[in-house]
Parts: sequence; C-alpha cells; structure tokens
Amino acid sequence: MKLYLVQHGDSLPEEVNPERPLSERGRRDIARLAELLGQRGIRVRQIFHSGKTRARETAELLAAQVAPGTAVAAMSGISPNDPVEPLAERIKGWNDDALVAGHMPFMGRLAALLLAGKGESIIVAFQPGSVVCLERTVTGVWVVNWMLRPELFQ
Repeated sequence: MKLYLVQHGDSLPEEVNPERPLSERGRRDIARLAELLGQRGIRVRQIFHSGKTRARETAELLAAQVAPGTAVAAMSGISPNDPVEPLAERIKGWNDDALVAGHMPFMGRLAALLLAGKGESIIVAFQPGSVVCLERTVTGVWVVNWMLRPELFQ
C-alpha cells in the first residue's frame, strides 16, 4: 500500500482572506504536481483532506489527475495541531493506495510516527505543495518511497 502525504499548496494570509484559499502560486504548484503524478500513472482509491479550504482545494486539484471521478472527502482529526495517533491507527486498516492533503505540523508528525514510531521527530522536510510517498511493506513497516517539493517540478 502506498500513502501519499501532501502539505497543501501555498495559501493566502489570513489578513487577506480568513478562509485562506490557495494563492496563485499554490494553485500553480499543485496543478503542476497533479500533472506530474498523473503522467507517472499514480492512482489512488481515496483522497482525504482536513476540511480547511486550502487542503480541500489541494485535494480537488490532485484528484482530477490521480483519482478521476473519485470524490474527495473531509476527514476530522487532521487539522494542524491534532494528535496523529488516531489517523495512524486508522491507516492500519487501509489496503488501497490513498492520499491525505493536510497541514504542518500534522503531516510531519504523522510521517515521523509511521516511519520512526515517534511523532515528535522531524523526518520529512515538508513545505507547501510537497508530497511524500510512503509505502507499507509486506511486514507492515513504512518506508519512504520518494518525495517531491515544488522547486523540483517548477
């Protein structure tokens, strides 16, 4: 099983728009990421986001390429400062490739918990518009398959 963890794209500051939608740069970065993933044949069966505008927009842009015809779904418990253990436990029951679009520090802590068993460690260098592909081996251990950051696909 592959799990794609995506930090939402660059968003507008709260002072500009309290909903914090994606900025033009954020839309451009995520659209390019989606195109790249689609060209590489990456497909997922489910896409989740935190419910916040910037994460939903990120998930929707990605879904068009990696899960055509699949509706994205808001998931509670994945806001920036939520504990990561409940989602890590839930993921244990997943068998199909999935994508989760969320926020820092949640995404970083989730990756650290899955990879090293410690959610406080910093293991993945997320930045807005980044994706890391984690893969669960047959023994149930998570490994980093690959990672992309916006400067690599500009």
